[in-house]
Amino acid sequence: MSLKIKNLNKSFQKINLFQDFDFEIQENTITCILGPSGCGKTTLLNIISDTLEKDSGDFSGFDDKVISYIFQEPRLLPWKTVKENISFVIKNQKLTEEKNEIIKKYLRLVELEDFADYYPSKISGGMKQRVAIARAFSYSSDLILMDEPLKALDLKLKLNLIKAFRRIWQLDKRTVLFVTHDIDEALLLGNDIYVFSKAPVQIKKHFTITEKDRTLNNPEIVKLKNMIWDVME
Repeated sequence: MSLKIKNLNKSFQKINLFQDFDFEIQENTITCILGPSGCGKTTLLNIISDTLEKDSGDFSGFDDKVISYIFQEPRLLPWKTVKENISFVIKNQKLTEEKNEIIKKYLRLVELEDFADYYPSKISGGMKQRVAIARAFSYSSDLILMDEPLKALDLKLKLNLIKAFRRIWQLDKRTVLFVTHDIDEALLLGNDIYVFSKAPVQIKKHFTITEKDRTLNNPEIVKLKNMIWDVME
């Protein structure tokens, strides 16, 4: 099964961002988008999430899909604790005991069980982003949109977050659309990687990763990285 976009058109004033653009997302996989700044990556996420209106285009498979979003910044509610931030997105019809089990499950997967009662001001930036990941999966969504959520983090934090994300995703294979500028992030997370051109957007190349050893020193991953660099340059 897949989510399909056909003949998408979107312009901003004189800038023609998408013109008869086609795109496909395989369900229950992680699809990564790479491309230059201003090429429409975030715009595409906003159109999919209905926070921005398209000019025209046909979308199939998106009907009734519940969407959660992970942004560049964690966007936690500062007056709520870690567990309360997660509880906030869990549907009200869930019983308290069931809610608590969901919260514990995802905090355990991002290794933040001991910080459940902390307020956001008392934890680090990397920990906040892990809470944001746990919150996105705690919400009963079908599709998770990720807009460069690792952009501001140093390499060690980034790698820890990628491990945490993949740990959750392996147990709960949602459909994920991940936007990034970072080839390494795409290689470590993605099942499919699309390289976008400058506007009007075209897909320059589509790579599919079947490699199970997701380490940056794996020769197959290194080879793929060089291929992606060649396309992006």
